[in-house]
Amino acid sequence: MEMLIKPGLAEKNYWRDLWRYRELFYFLALRDMLIRYKQTVFGLAWAILRPLLTTVVFTVVFGKIANMSAPGGVPYPLFVLAAMLPWQFFSTAMSDASNSLINNANLISKVYFPRLVVPASAVITSFVDFLITLVLLGVAMVWYGFYPDWRICCLPLFMLLVFGASLGVGLWLCALNLEYRDFRYIVPFISQFGLFISPVGFQSDSVPAVWHWLGMDLPARMIFALNPIVGVIQGFRWCLLQGHTTLMPFAVATSVVTVLTLMASGLWYFRRMERSFADII
Repeated sequence: MEMLIKPGLAEKNYWRDLWRYRELFYFLALRDMLIRYKQTVFGLAWAILRPLLTTVVFTVVFGKIANMSAPGGVPYPLFVLAAMLPWQFFSTAMSDASNSLINNANLISKVYFPRLVVPASAVITSFVDFLITLVLLGVAMVWYGFYPDWRICCLPLFMLLVFGASLGVGLWLCALNLEYRDFRYIVPFISQFGLFISPVGFQSDSVPAVWHWLGMDLPARMIFALNPIVGVIQGFRWCLLQGHTTLMPFAVATSVVTVLTLMASGLWYFRRMERSFADII
């Protein structure tokens, strides 16, 4: 008897296969971690050095040169670092997930398994780096003598939100990057541009409510909130900095809706393209 296995024949079987191949998540995530820091001098310490060095640059440029300050007496480096951690996770996960299918071309073209495992494991690897950088934030808080209060209990909710944003965007980009290789050049641009349109070095309420442009009055804050990381950064700062920073309910609600939309649409597009991955690659 000949058995033909095709991805996507039955949704029920597909999701069941995801559970059956759960060990593949751990294997791919562990392999990516080992490859990322293999033959490096600092090894796993790079997970801490990257956000640390970026925070130092932002502190010098925005805090010293541009004379920006944090609200409520919060040390400006902590203000930046609390935003840098979720942004660094999102940016790294987006970049790794976008290249995940191409980097696993041999595996995808030879063996059947739910392809969703590949970008998801890339996001999980970046999430491990994110957890390591939380240690850096803890050390910085001890250094400045500034400790979080009860609001830190809400932090897992915003961690889940940034994880969903990373996975949703990653699903879109990895499928698009496989079909249109131009995205290997577009993704770094998105990452660099997104850093400056996200409130990493400044407060969200510094964005004007209305922006006058070409004779039109545009709702600047509403447009600004469409960036899903805006609500995430506001939430991280609110949880970690004793509520001294602004938490805009509209921005958080917009982030939740945007993340859910990204995940649903990203999953739909990924599953739609999944059957042709082996042929395209």
